[in-house]
Amino acid sequence: MAQKTKVIVTGGAGFIGSNLVDALLERGMTPIVVDDLSTGERKNVDQSAVMYRQDIRDIVGLEEIFKAYRPTYVFHLAAQISVSRSVREPVYDEEVNIKGILNVLELSVKYGVKKFIFSSSGGVMYGENPEVFPTPETTCPDPVSPYGIAKLSGEKYLNFYGKEKGLRYTVLRYGNVYGPRQSPDGEAGVIAIFAKKMLKGAPVTINGDGEYIRDYIYVRDVVEANLLALEKGDGEIFNIGTGIGKSVNDVFNALREHISYDSDPIYGPPRPGDLRKSVLDISHAQKILGWKPVYSFENGLGETVDFFRKNV
Repeated sequence: MAQKTKVIVTGGAGFIGSNLVDALLERGMTPIVVDDLSTGERKNVDQSAVMYRQDIRDIVGLEEIFKAYRPTYVFHLAAQISVSRSVREPVYDEEVNIKGILNVLELSVKYGVKKFIFSSSGGVMYGENPEVFPTPETTCPDPVSPYGIAKLSGEKYLNFYGKEKGLRYTVLRYGNVYGPRQSPDGEAGVIAIFAKKMLKGAPVTINGDGEYIRDYIYVRDVVEANLLALEKGDGEIFNIGTGIGKSVNDVFNALREHISYDSDPIYGPPRPGDLRKSVLDISHAQKILGWKPVYSFENGLGETVDFFRKNV
């Protein structure tokens, strides 16, 4: 009987990571989930996956897992994911998002990982005023938050490990990912936050004027991009979005219709570190990965609302 391909998924108990773990299991692979459960939840992880509660900042504990399984692939999703927290606590953000990826990279080289797929951020990578919308990967990065700076650092370290250590890799710069299992209780994920409040009939607060524009991409489309990156796009960076911008007000109104919520939003102060507009050009991913989103915003929103109806 052929041995199953072993795959480490850091952050695999989180929102995107756990959806990826499900897809890897469907493909007949063996996902090894590494997650400290600071934001991920054990219940997100399929019982047939291997699960370790492990902080990526602890290279000693992390090495035990690499040594035991010697994975063929690594998907690195573990991160401090809040832009506003990175603004408040830049040192903590650096410890997780820069030191963390360096630990995983060192062990990937040491234990002969075939390829490393990194979850980066298109939503923060291009700064406040890129010249082109939708914005292509060729735009000079200009992140303004510590979160974005750390993601760019991770990309640069990957380039180094690729050139100097021979590590194959692909970088995926996500837009604003949404879908089932996204936490409605943190600062990230406006769709999850709004959906939970609307379903409970609670007031909904919009930060600022609601005209912050984002490229919302459904989680299953993001998972498909990760799977395609196993075999394609070596040494390259890809935007993973829709190329379509929607405001927070647009999101509120679309959700209100899905849920039949009858209250108006409350407008509060803007959040520190938030960009006014981010929309991604995805033509490079279409050309090289053969990827494009298959879920419309309405269909993705419908599945997300259905999930929260059952789970909130």
